[in-house]
Amino acid sequence: MSQLLQHTFTNKTKQGTPVFVAFLTAGFPTLDATVEGLLALQEGGADVIELGIPHTEPIADGETIQYSSKIALEQGVTIEKCIEYVKEARHRGLKIPVVLMGYYNPFFVYGEEKIIIEAKEAGLNGFIVVDLPPDEGGDHFINLCKKHGLSFVPLITIVTPVHRLNYVNSIADSFVYCVSLLGITGENNQLAPELSTFVTNARKYIKKPIAIGFGIKNQSDVRVVSNIAEGVVVGSLICKTFGEAPKEKRAETLKNVVADLLKGSKLSISGSEDSNAKVESENPTSTNLTLPAYFGKFGGRYSPEILMAALHELEYAYAKYKDDPEFIAEVRSHYDYIGRPTPLHKAHRTTEVCGGAQIWLKREDLCHTGAHKINNAVGQAILAKKIGKTEIIAETGAGQHGVATATICAKLGLKCTVYMGSDDIQRQALNVFRMQMLGATVVSVNCGSRTLKDAVNEAMRNWVKKVRTTHYLVGSAIGPHPFPTMVRDFQSVIGQESRKQMIEKTGRLPDAVVACVGGGSNAIGMFHPFVEDKSVKLYGVEAAGEGMEGDKHCATLAKGSLGILHGVKTYVLQDHQGQIKDTHSISAGLDYPGVGPEHAFLKDSGRATYVCVDDKEFTKNQSCRHLKDLRLLLSMKVF
Repeated sequence: MSQLLQHTFTNKTKQGTPVFVAFLTAGFPTLDATVEGLLALQEGGADVIELGIPHTEPIADGETIQYSSKIALEQGVTIEKCIEYVKEARHRGLKIPVVLMGYYNPFFVYGEEKIIIEAKEAGLNGFIVVDLPPDEGGDHFINLCKKHGLSFVPLITIVTPVHRLNYVNSIADSFVYCVSLLGITGENNQLAPELSTFVTNARKYIKKPIAIGFGIKNQSDVRVVSNIAEGVVVGSLICKTFGEAPKEKRAETLKNVVADLLKGSKLSISGSEDSNAKVESENPTSTNLTLPAYFGKFGGRYSPEILMAALHELEYAYAKYKDDPEFIAEVRSHYDYIGRPTPLHKAHRTTEVCGGAQIWLKREDLCHTGAHKINNAVGQAILAKKIGKTEIIAETGAGQHGVATATICAKLGLKCTVYMGSDDIQRQALNVFRMQMLGATVVSVNCGSRTLKDAVNEAMRNWVKKVRTTHYLVGSAIGPHPFPTMVRDFQSVIGQESRKQMIEKTGRLPDAVVACVGGGSNAIGMFHPFVEDKSVKLYGVEAAGEGMEGDKHCATLAKGSLGILHGVKTYVLQDHQGQIKDTHSISAGLDYPGVGPEHAFLKDSGRATYVCVDDKEFTKNQSCRHLKDLRLLLSMKVF
């Protein structure tokens, strides 16, 4: 626990003024500006500083923080530099508490105890980790903070249920950060109308001071927050102002912004307790209706707090319905519409050209909409309706998942929005047209690599805004629990049919099953029914892009390392700082820097073998050119 943080809140409360918490991205707008900015914030009247560690995938942040992170990373900001900034600022007279704020993967890859020790030595006082919910794997980090005398600041939101509030109170030692709205940082939104009532009633469970952030942009907002909480957090406005100010006036501008926001602010916590308030009810997942979240060491639910209630709701619903005969019958009632069962076809010419093996193709390309994606889309859309969601959002790379989602939404009467990288929109224009014809809104994502990874980021950001009414229909076996399990189960129809058809056609199981792997939904759907058949070898094929020597590939299982991406611990293509690398493949749908956690487990356990094929190797083979897309090669080999 940081005594300085605790004393700051205690003293300011006695003085009758709110604690002003200021956020600044390290290394923005220039490498030499951060120390100057920290000192200017203190001089302007800030009481606590959050120093943001830049990350390539800031899924809970709006345009301002995204931009500041991008600029900082382009200029070479590292964790070491972030810590050094604080050390230098302390040497130059910085007295107020400073906490490091960031996403979990950079901390995890750098070394959790290492960064905590170095932060302590530099004069830091604590950590805020946006996507490390304390009851979802954060205990280890929290205990390390306690061991070294630093604070771990937990987050709550206006949709945090009672059982989580109780837990947050048990681990908070200085203050609790409350997110003020359903949305991302820097949005030009009003504070949530239920915020005051939520905070008032949350105090039944939260006994530590509360600081409110997100969307606070003027004196009026500061005064509103000062009436309901001990602290107010301002980030995007400060970063934007600091970045736009002329170099010679940055410090003065920052001081003036903080001083202006604080004018007239008095701590006057009020509000009447309402027993019927919008503190979400006890979460149903506190019952036994839960599912295993990990495959060995892979998996988990590393998501911003604002999504946790929705993820628990989804887990509970899927655990309830997955074995329910009526739910299963409803999903299967759409199989005629999909075109199931799809044929198992012996590829005579390919068998002749390749020699040796009999090659059989499971023809998922004959599914309605042209790929296996419709299997999962149908199951999730039906589940979403059962839990009262009225809108679906999705990401897509090659466009097949987008088309499948748009199709089932049109059939079931659900509003549909699909996020797609602008590069993928150009190379998959026909699928964009199909989505729009089906009534979906297609949103072009122009940030990052402008491919699948960035479409996932943007879909998650927008899920945050409408989490109460919207379901995010994840298209691959990725993302936070329960998505990898749920997608696998809905796609397992591929392997179930293949196993049955193979026995019917040949009288035996295959010697090997082969499938391409991007995020891995078709492959895990094919593999899962064969996992217990030890005589059947499992081979996954990753896209090696322009070759394995550089970074222009998508060979996550071959070249990746353990990390956290889009809410799940798995193998990730990343650098030594935990920043996610851009990828490349001739196939839009395989262009992803992570992989489903069950594939990571199958690799480590030795049950499956994963190999790589680069663009040239694939396109030079005349017998495969007619396939056009590696993603359609869902094949089984019988040796």
